[in-house]
Amino acid sequence: MSGWQFWIDRGGTFTDIVARAPDGRLSRRKLLSENPAQYADAALAGMRAMLGLAADGPFPADCIEAVKMGTTVGTNALLTHTGEPALLITTAGFPDVLSIGDQARPDIFALRIDKPAPLHARVVEASERIDALGAVLTPLDADALHGALRAAHADGLRTCAIAFLHSWKNPAHELAAADIARDIGFTQISLSHQASPLVKFVPRAETAVLDATLSPPVRRYVEQVAAALPADCRLEFMQSHGGLCTAEGFQGKDSVLSGPADRKSPR
Repeated sequence: MSGWQFWIDRGGTFTDIVARAPDGRLSRRKLLSENPAQYADAALAGMRAMLGLAADGPFPADCIEAVKMGTTVGTNALLTHTGEPALLITTAGFPDVLSIGDQARPDIFALRIDKPAPLHARVVEASERIDALGAVLTPLDADALHGALRAAHADGLRTCAIAFLHSWKNPAHELAAADIARDIGFTQISLSHQASPLVKFVPRAETAVLDATLSPPVRRYVEQVAAALPADCRLEFMQSHGGLCTAEGFQGKDSVLSGPADRKSPR
């Protein structure tokens, strides 16, 4: 081994770190995930302590070979509704599709159905329509969409999810809408045909909105960790399916069960 390796589980309450020294020796450390009086980030603080570095000291080059981390940053943002306010851009006539949802219910015989509040903060209907075979029925009205997105941007929204009918078959309208949103100044744009290329519209739109609202806080945390580590360190994050990906490829939609995390409560 050319350097230290760190395996980290950053939960909502505790952060657990297992380290392997270049000689193969294993050590571990447990810290509170939130302790602003002592450190800005538990994972970085734990690594510095295990390397014998100062609390705010830089990591030496060639010191750390790899850091592999699971984090509930996205999970907790979802459960506490502290993700980024998101704008949903969808096909005209379907503004309530995520509020209506489908027939999937945890208690099928419940007489009173308490539905969670939608993740998106606002909806914009785009005049466009593509059929199930991918043919354009109604061209995208780019001028009208530009005006609606500019108004949403002026109201402070910077994150958007774009989900059009049958975009999994033909994503041209979603791509064109994304160009408009990007030109206006939206910084997070999640497209349903990329986030979840499914035939079914509701789960595809839900995934796009989830990615839009969680990607900004996840990205801020990833950039915070990456900026502190040496440039030659390999930083990877665990995704919901259990596989690892690079820091650059870690997205909000893939962070919900990173950790590993429980589906019912934040850690």
